[in-house]
Amino acid sequence: MGPLPRTLELFYDVLSPYSWLGFEVLCRYKKLWNINLQLRPSLIAGIMKDSGNQPPALLPRKAQYLKDDIKRLGEHIQVPLQFPKDFFSVILEKGSLSAMRFLTAVNLERPEMLEKVSRELWMRVWSRDEDISEPKSILAAAEKAGMSTEQAQGLLEKISTPKVKNELKETTNAACKYGAFGLPITVAHLDGQTHMLFGSDRMELLAHLLGKLQVHGELPLTPALPPLYQLTRRTDAEQDMFYTFPTMEPHTQEFSGLNGERPPSPP
Repeated sequence: MGPLPRTLELFYDVLSPYSWLGFEVLCRYKKLWNINLQLRPSLIAGIMKDSGNQPPALLPRKAQYLKDDIKRLGEHIQVPLQFPKDFFSVILEKGSLSAMRFLTAVNLERPEMLEKVSRELWMRVWSRDEDISEPKSILAAAEKAGMSTEQAQGLLEKISTPKVKNELKETTNAACKYGAFGLPITVAHLDGQTHMLFGSDRMELLAHLLGKLQVHGELPLTPALPPLYQLTRRTDAEQDMFYTFPTMEPHTQEFSGLNGERPPSPP
């Protein structure tokens, strides 16, 4: 019998592209790293308000950097990211309250669907430049994730209930108590200690904390080939995309023996 999985909480909002990047890496590595990944839908607007933070894209130079940075990271991690055309309308005006309440309802009643529905909402807003604020948009994402129309409609009708509202508020408050000032945050519960890591660029540090960093000073998260997703446009009218995210494998360069890691067995 192997060691028990360690628990990681991922607090995220589909309005955050960096949350998508962190989400995909952790979903790909959860079996390889033997982790119990708990997805925690949260509201980034609430976290920003509670911490006094401001959206980084409000600073023009930082906005341009973020646009370039997201494009590069999307290519590296192989997630089909692109900026919405009307970025400020999407982020500052429409927001993600309804979408995150819907994901909260999914997590409460159909948690096995949470990963797929979350991904479909990210695909809408951060890949196809589609709406995620209207009920019909949320229903479309849920149905594309494999949920029946009746199931999706039933959950959508619950997003205004006190139970769902309070659950999202409590999860957002939990992120704030861990020290969140933005999203994503990954909270690792290891050996009686709690580690809060901000952003999608702390996966090497997380691997170190988990004892899974293979080679000192080298990236453990190099994507495997062939590409981890494949996109196929069905028709120009539908703008429909299909993709797969197989598990990403670590590189197979020489191992240093750090953290008790051993080189892979020969084929």
